[in-house]
Amino acid sequence: MSQRKGYRGLKFEFNAPVTLGFVGICLAAMVANILTGGAANHLLFTVYSASFLNPLTWFRLVGHSFGHMDWNHLINNMMMILLLGPMLEEKYGSGDLAIVILVTAVLEGLVYCLLLPGQALLGASGVVFAMILLSSITRTRDDAIPVTFLLVAILYIGREVWQGLTLNDNISHLGHIMGGAIGAALGFALKKARG
Repeated sequence: MSQRKGYRGLKFEFNAPVTLGFVGICLAAMVANILTGGAANHLLFTVYSASFLNPLTWFRLVGHSFGHMDWNHLINNMMMILLLGPMLEEKYGSGDLAIVILVTAVLEGLVYCLLLPGQALLGASGVVFAMILLSSITRTRDDAIPVTFLLVAILYIGREVWQGLTLNDNISHLGHIMGGAIGAALGFALKKARG
């Protein structure tokens, strides 16, 4: 990892390039959205049912995970990504974490484009849930399902199912559930592949 000397001998380490890059892109998307009065989110950072002949539809399949509604939405997601991302990047490597983020974003985007016409998706919450479930299986034996994973799945995914059924809010509970399921599936696949 590259290190740079800082003030009076302090060293700073660019320890998680995918995590930090993702957060940087999300911040840039937020600034672009503010500067364009919301046009950037609609044009680039929100996925919704649209023609696949439009090249921007393909970009939005990933771009939706960069855009956020407001600073609170952005900060909440980035705090979790900055907490979990470096640990996951150290455990699985930058390339594998980038794949988890990409697969999560694309699969969520496709579901919203193809199966939920009239609905839109914006934000990195699905990626956050993928990281939460992925992190719950990082320190396990190859032949075991960790109890921590089961508890996290029950608490996080169970809460999203309950809230999705009982609340009428502007939160993508389906996106959270999908993100968690994708993170868990890819976590077990990565664990098996490294076996």
